[in-house]
Amino acid sequence: MIHDEYHFEKVSPNSMDVLWEAGFRHFGTYFFRYNIGVLDLEYTQVLPLRVKLTEFKPSKSQKKILKKNKDLTVIIRECNIDLEKEKLFSIHAERFTSNKPNSIYTFISSESPANTPCELKEICVYDEEKLVAVSFLDIGGIASSSVYAMFHPDYSKRSLGIYTLLLEIEYSIKRGLQFLYPGYAYRKSSFYDYKKNFHPLEYFDWAGKWTTYINENIIEE
Repeated sequence: MIHDEYHFEKVSPNSMDVLWEAGFRHFGTYFFRYNIGVLDLEYTQVLPLRVKLTEFKPSKSQKKILKKNKDLTVIIRECNIDLEKEKLFSIHAERFTSNKPNSIYTFISSESPANTPCELKEICVYDEEKLVAVSFLDIGGIASSSVYAMFHPDYSKRSLGIYTLLLEIEYSIKRGLQFLYPGYAYRKSSFYDYKKNFHPLEYFDWAGKWTTYINENIIEE
């Protein structure tokens, strides 16, 4: 069983790439990795994932989501947590029936979030003046990594969690990055299965190798 954790205040872009490639994630200055998780009271393998940006093409359903949200306004900028985002976080957190997060600062550093421990962008989605979704994206040397995403439940039919991940991919490609790490999923089916639908996709085998992930459950519309 693998379970490692560290605290790093500042990490260089190239070092972030090394940590992500070794299966690490982080919330603020807390870095961690583990290969076994608990799902529905059973142990299951954790799958760190990454999207190969140089070959990425959105699926038919993802193209539909992009088209559906063309009327929204997107702003990408340095991360800055304010009252508007804290309010959206509280509303979004009400969706959880278990493991409900207490604060946005569980995931984002409260001190200089735009560069602690590395460069952090926020992708904000507005319906006119109303903030309806935000995702946070780490930037490394050759890769980026999704930290956290939240959206207003009134807009759940717009699939804004998938939409902001598509925006992260689009932004990362424009920056010339090679990989985007969307976070952990499980070997078994779970709430995180949407991450398995971004291709070409690789998973970390916990022996040091990244292997192509084949999702046999994809049904294209």
